[in-house]
Amino acid sequence: MDRKWVTQCALSRICGVCARPLGRPIAFLGTPREVGRNAFHLPPMHVACAVGLGEREETELVTTAGFEFVRPTREDDDRRPTFQPNSLL
Repeated sequence: MDRKWVTQCALSRICGVCARPLGRPIAFLGTPREVGRNAFHLPPMHVACAVGLGEREETELVTTAGFEFVRPTREDDDRRPTFQPNSLL
């Protein structure tokens, strides 16, 4: 996962798969742990783009109307930025 691409997707509100502008709903794919924390590492996607990627057993799909892009602080153990959905659908 390229940190620059993840940041570009967040700031430009584009799909992490096809790079087209995002509408609603927005999809996130993550592990059960990411779903439980409501903090995803993969960039936002269109639902159709996410469905094609989400065929692995350990991956869960979450849809939302919006999200926050959270950059890690020095104190965070995980130094990767996260996406935190704020209006789950």
